[in-house]
Amino acid sequence: MNDEVTKLTSGDPAVSTTEQAPPCRERIFALRKAQRSQLTNCENCGTALRGHWCPQCGQPAIDYRRSFRHVLVDLLDQFLNWDSKFFKTIALLLIQPWKLTIDFLAGHRVRYVRPLRLYLLASILFFFAVNHWTRAIHVTPNRFSPHERGVVEAELKKRDMPPEVRAEVENALKRASSPASEQAEQPSQTGPTPKVATTPSAALTPSENPSTPFESWIEKRAKAKIGEHGTNFELFLKTLISNLPYMMLCCIPLFAFVLKILYVRRNIFYIDHLIYALHIHSFAYLGTILIILATLGLNHAAAGTFAGLIIALLWLTFAAEILLSIRRVYRQGWFISIFKFLFGGFVYLIVLTVALAATFFITIALP
Repeated sequence: MNDEVTKLTSGDPAVSTTEQAPPCRERIFALRKAQRSQLTNCENCGTALRGHWCPQCGQPAIDYRRSFRHVLVDLLDQFLNWDSKFFKTIALLLIQPWKLTIDFLAGHRVRYVRPLRLYLLASILFFFAVNHWTRAIHVTPNRFSPHERGVVEAELKKRDMPPEVRAEVENALKRASSPASEQAEQPSQTGPTPKVATTPSAALTPSENPSTPFESWIEKRAKAKIGEHGTNFELFLKTLISNLPYMMLCCIPLFAFVLKILYVRRNIFYIDHLIYALHIHSFAYLGTILIILATLGLNHAAAGTFAGLIIALLWLTFAAEILLSIRRVYRQGWFISIFKFLFGGFVYLIVLTVALAATFFITIALP
């Protein structure tokens, strides 16, 4: 009797005599599960926890040794929260791109995707679409078909020319038409193949005497990359396009530097210009994708004057939003905003041209 009173007063649960106590093994696993349900101390440094994060080392108070059901629920919860934040940021970016920059600089950052992550996501979508669309472009060098070769050979027989010139022309004719003759023999063996739209490319015509060693080196690298008759031009074009994301990522600080020069009298930090540069480039990527998709849809559904007017209106809206973003972020009048929009756009266009030329030479120079 005294033992039962002691258990009740001390808070220990009383076990009914009609119920059997759980086995020792079940009690051990139940105890481990109860210990894992809520962490009271940081597993990394042992500091007492007062929230979701350790105040000493910053490790989150998450117990990863749980059932797969709990892990799946947590992953879905994190994904849906990130997903809602992502779509909220995208919607605001397309409607009011300047508000993202204003809110971020004002300290309201937790509700939106961070500028660098947003730029990387928009850049991945944009260049993925560019790579997808460029796959439909097939570039083939200028080659003679067997019929064209026969016509040229017949004309050569009719004309009188020195033997060495005739031999040189015939050798060049064989080199230009041999791949085409090999491709012409394949349909007879494997059946008809679908027609593919091709864009002819001009063969490289090397200069006889390069004036400088640099020109000689460029000519040598161009032959190695593109091919003497443009046989590797399609592969070179795809390699060049794959290098464009790195080029644009390097152009972001340059664009921010242009803004720093334009607004040097406003005493604005460079990091503020960089945040705006990331946001406006993200808007440019997503806006360009949507306009191109709308253009393809309109041309497929109702090509004509009406579709052209809508496409022109979309591009005007695109430019107007960039102009409004400059005016709202930097808070200046219409005249000075339009002037800086046009002048800054022209300067940045020069920067992009130089960067594209540098990317072209780097693509040729790399092995």
